[in-house]
Amino acid sequence: MDFEKRLERAIERGQHQGDVQAREDAQRKLGEAELKQLHIKYQLELSEQIEDCLRKLADHFPGFRFNTATDERGWGATISRDDLLVEDGRRANSFSRLEMVISPFASVHILELRAKGTIHNKELFRRTRYQMLVEADPESFRQLIDMWVLEYAELYASNA
Repeated sequence: MDFEKRLERAIERGQHQGDVQAREDAQRKLGEAELKQLHIKYQLELSEQIEDCLRKLADHFPGFRFNTATDERGWGATISRDDLLVEDGRRANSFSRLEMVISPFASVHILELRAKGTIHNKELFRRTRYQMLVEADPESFRQLIDMWVLEYAELYASNA
């Protein structure tokens, strides 16, 4: 085979690879939109679960204030309370809070649940769980939400 024919074939292969790459890029962009929709669906479902669980927890411990969380950190909810403690004539403030959020959609395509629990001014737990969005199992996240709220309730009750 002479050089001219090999050169033409090399050019054809290069053009073919360029076309394949362009199609793959277009599919990725379409996939990006679908992934964003999937993330929004999971975020809505799981943030409702978080809100339900934290409302119930606040009902069992009077004094907690419930707030929904929809900001740059994610969607979810928080419960918090401030207590005034008087010991030996001295006054002290005590702060307790539980925050759980589903992180916003990001280019890494993950579904991430974050929780932070503080009881009487001490951060007692910080949890993060994530799964790749295409492999995400919302039911396992629901179970984690329940488990982490129950864990906080037990810790709060034992430290109250």
